[in-house]
Amino acid sequence: MKNLVLFDMDGTLTPPRQALDYNLLAPLKVLTSYCDIGIVTGSDINYLRQQLKQLLENSRIRYNLHLLPCNGTKHYAPPSYTHEQHKLIFEKDFLEEVGRKNFQRIMKVLIDYQNHISTHFEIPLTGHFISYRNSMINWSPIGRNSKTEDREKFINFDKGFSRGHFRSIVLEQLKEEFKNLNLKITCKLGGETSFDIYPTGWDKTFALSHFPNKNIWFLGDKCHEGGNDEEIYKALLPNNSFSVESPEETCQIIKNIIIPLFKKGDKDER
Repeated sequence: MKNLVLFDMDGTLTPPRQALDYNLLAPLKVLTSYCDIGIVTGSDINYLRQQLKQLLENSRIRYNLHLLPCNGTKHYAPPSYTHEQHKLIFEKDFLEEVGRKNFQRIMKVLIDYQNHISTHFEIPLTGHFISYRNSMINWSPIGRNSKTEDREKFINFDKGFSRGHFRSIVLEQLKEEFKNLNLKITCKLGGETSFDIYPTGWDKTFALSHFPNKNIWFLGDKCHEGGNDEEIYKALLPNNSFSVESPEETCQIIKNIIIPLFKKGDKDER
């Protein structure tokens, strides 16, 4: 199929760190009769499997579904047969890209920040603070093991911080740290509680390189300045990208804009 629609995951197809919005199943089934779809997210493959179980087990959608974790620096191709799973066909390596010495320097910065924040601020601490995903580092000051209640406490702390959003302040400090170390490293806010750290250029536009001959659309919820959907959203403007605020809005755009557009194109070709 010549067309491809890419989706962010958290906040676009799913509530943050939760399962796929059930109301999206039907429109996605219709959509995959006209085009391939892909999910490009900062999360690694284990989170995709947890949150998108309904999609991955659906006998129709899964054959047209590309999985693009870690901003698309990993590519899992759709299966061809019922007994097959999605297969990893491409992967970048962070450590190989920056070298072990620089990788250690980055890790030490994050460990120092985690220690400082844990000592001086009253936030939930749940464990698994730094997640190395081969092509990206995700740092969560409250830990990847956090439950919904922990996340809500941190989100309220972040928004209510006296000098502005807490994560935004830390983000600017991290950028300065890596700049002073002469490292070409990009830092972004990841979801609602974490930070994504990766070599510059490995943002979500990387996913586009896997599909050089397709017309591509994108839907995401963090398309604002500093958001982790910003670059791919801007790359596909003015007509092929949509900023959404919820899975419900994603559902409406699929049904009311994208499917009718592909239907019209299908009729025109005939």
